[in-house]
Amino acid sequence: MPRLDVVLVNPCSRPQVYQSLGATLTAVENPVWAGLMATFCRRQGLSVAVIDAEAEGIGHDAVAERVKGLNPVLAAVVVYGHQPSASTQIMTASGQVCTAIKELTPDQPVLMLGGHVAALPERALREEATDFVAAGEGLFTLVALVEALKTPVPALASVPGLFYRDGGAIRQTPGKPLLADLDGAMPGIAWDLLPMPRYRAHNWHCLDGSDRQPYAALYTTLGCPYHCSFCCIQAPFKAGEEAAGIKKTANSYRAWSPDAVIAQIDTLVNDYGVRNIKIADEMFVLNRRHVAGICDRIIARGYDLNIWAYTRIDTIKDGMLEKLKAAGFNWLAVGIEAGADRVRADVDKRFDQDQVFRVIAEIRGAGINVIGNYIFGLPEDDLDTMQATLDMAVELNCEFSNFYSAMAYPGSPLYALAVERDLPLPAKWTGYSQHSRDCLPLPTRYLPAREVLRFRDAAFQRFYTGGDYLRMVGEKFGAGTVEDIRRMTAHTLDRDLLTGKLNVPPTLLPHDAERQRDPALVTLGTR
Repeated sequence: MPRLDVVLVNPCSRPQVYQSLGATLTAVENPVWAGLMATFCRRQGLSVAVIDAEAEGIGHDAVAERVKGLNPVLAAVVVYGHQPSASTQIMTASGQVCTAIKELTPDQPVLMLGGHVAALPERALREEATDFVAAGEGLFTLVALVEALKTPVPALASVPGLFYRDGGAIRQTPGKPLLADLDGAMPGIAWDLLPMPRYRAHNWHCLDGSDRQPYAALYTTLGCPYHCSFCCIQAPFKAGEEAAGIKKTANSYRAWSPDAVIAQIDTLVNDYGVRNIKIADEMFVLNRRHVAGICDRIIARGYDLNIWAYTRIDTIKDGMLEKLKAAGFNWLAVGIEAGADRVRADVDKRFDQDQVFRVIAEIRGAGINVIGNYIFGLPEDDLDTMQATLDMAVELNCEFSNFYSAMAYPGSPLYALAVERDLPLPAKWTGYSQHSRDCLPLPTRYLPAREVLRFRDAAFQRFYTGGDYLRMVGEKFGAGTVEDIRRMTAHTLDRDLLTGKLNVPPTLLPHDAERQRDPALVTLGTR
């Protein structure tokens, strides 16, 4: 029997990343990129297996045992999370998997690839127990590396987009342009290699009390044309963009055809009974023809789906919302970010305050629920502007709201800025998680990280225990939903930064006496 070519590993990181929230509240999401890579490898004639340790709840030692049993030519640890920023926070678990594999089977070749390692490839190779790192998207690197390793003397210099050790030196090979033929070379996820019954939707995705399982996530596009400075979405695509001659100031944006997308949805519905679907695109509601093409095909089939996707305030066009709702898009996640114009403008996200209220009202008027995404601690934030963001969230009273603290994710402009200014960054990769014990957000120009995190956690409780919010979800989804929300807010996150267990060097903040306030005087409530 021929030897297995490649095993793709999705590490288990939920306990580290989400604390107690990971047990029941968070989604258990299929590894989208590992599934796509499996399809790409198969189309290139390779044999593939996937170990989804996250879904199976197995630790790094168990993964190493399974890799040993499979004995692949290459073990590839795929560092991607639920969304682009999550690739950094799962890096700790990814490194532990690499270490466990190399300790158990030292001769097993190991590759790391994904968003985080694409942002910091040389550092990943220096610090982790991996033999190789993919510099970019990793598709061509993965296939070429397997083929090279099958030869008596692997010609590593011919493998595109590869970082590897050569004696005491680290070598880097030139990359290849990004994959252009998505439909032909990588038409969808290898669902048959995944433990499909184990995946579940987020708690809010099924606030109406419907079953959270089965569930699936898929991409319909790759990349984002926008340049928000807190976002690291383009990190895995930059090497391929450079090889293709794309200007550094431009972002690639690729799409599967509506026919390819509906083929995946057909498989999910008819073969796996999936109703709850996440469109994982960083920016789905953007191209009218693409969105309409997918919606029209879903509507024609009469599927009863419960879909959610991302949008921006300024990308929704006339007629889109009604078609989205008819296709089963019951939730849209909207990046509102901040309640002050100057804070949003400073991170290259410009739209009028009135536009936010108008668009949110239009979405809800179409019968679609809104997930409002807010960030506390962006560079121009002080206590007044963070309070303005909370006030806006309370006034909008979306069906669900995500409250984030600003992080300098590797691959984002904010990370480059933080390194340039020598701002304190998390000592461990788990510290980039919004919910981890060792969470360490960025300081702003006016506030230390501790006050940003304190405000974020208090804002979460203020919003979800507020009478207006509980009344709204009770009237919309039923009394059982109110109890679900109360159980959610009963979870307390341990924060080492707030208890003094996490020592952070003092940050020199610019003097701005008018905008700086005494944190002890802050009260959380609408004014």
